[in-house]
Amino acid sequence: MRFPEDATNWPLTEHSRIILCRPHRWHVQVAGQGPLLLLIHGAGGATQSFRGLFPILARHHRVVAIDLPGQGFTRIGGRQRLGLDTMAEDIGKLLAQEGWRPQAIIGHSAGAAIALRMAMEDPPPGGVIGINAALGKFRGVAGWLFPLMAKVLAFNPFSANMFTATATPASVGKLLKGTGSTLDPEGEALYLRLAQDRGHVDATLSMMAQWDLDDLLAALPTIDVPVLLITGGRDTAVPPETSVQAARDLPQATVLDLDGLGHLAHEEAPERIAAEIMSWLDRQTPRQTAL
Repeated sequence: MRFPEDATNWPLTEHSRIILCRPHRWHVQVAGQGPLLLLIHGAGGATQSFRGLFPILARHHRVVAIDLPGQGFTRIGGRQRLGLDTMAEDIGKLLAQEGWRPQAIIGHSAGAAIALRMAMEDPPPGGVIGINAALGKFRGVAGWLFPLMAKVLAFNPFSANMFTATATPASVGKLLKGTGSTLDPEGEALYLRLAQDRGHVDATLSMMAQWDLDDLLAALPTIDVPVLLITGGRDTAVPPETSVQAARDLPQATVLDLDGLGHLAHEEAPERIAAEIMSWLDRQTPRQTAL
């Protein structure tokens, strides 16, 4: 997707900026005053994932939401830098360049894994909040079939074209419902736009092909920052037990299960998720009033 050419009716573009920090040309959205919160979406999403949560958090914080490399409006600068370690490194460079020191990094799904990987660096963020954090292996047949498919598709130059050509409102709606979440028509339409963009799909497939959690999972006991893992009780993409297991290895982790929400909990109930985030942040550090 190109910015601003393809940004018509995209959420919160009044807060959008384009920042060159090699190797990527980043699309970020920035608003609010106060302690900084960094928002990282999951694989296949973009800043639209936080369209409800972003403005609520911005009432009391400076909020920065980014598009991951190649996804949304961020222009990819290195196709081989889409794995967990390299993306965390490149986001860290962006933060350093802009002088952004997060009070907390809030990540959804794979974005939560990136947030925890960034917490291993010096200086670490003040805390990490994971929303349905993708910190485990896929279960059942997907455990071996999905990673293999991702690798095959990512290295097939025609795979992204095939996916986008078959992306319809019905097929995207079915995929979203398969996460255990129910989105409004706007939410489904935004994911359809992403699914019909070749560059976005290609980067997502490449990210899947390079994804490896083994080193991060082994290092969880060394991540000594406060961590909140929010789970949706109806999440069928990443079972809540995944966060429970990860919390056992994290020195300062709390798990909060929210009944009635699926994998896209922050899109289904942004007010509810924001209230839990703000309550947790207040317990870590007293809130600063927005200027």
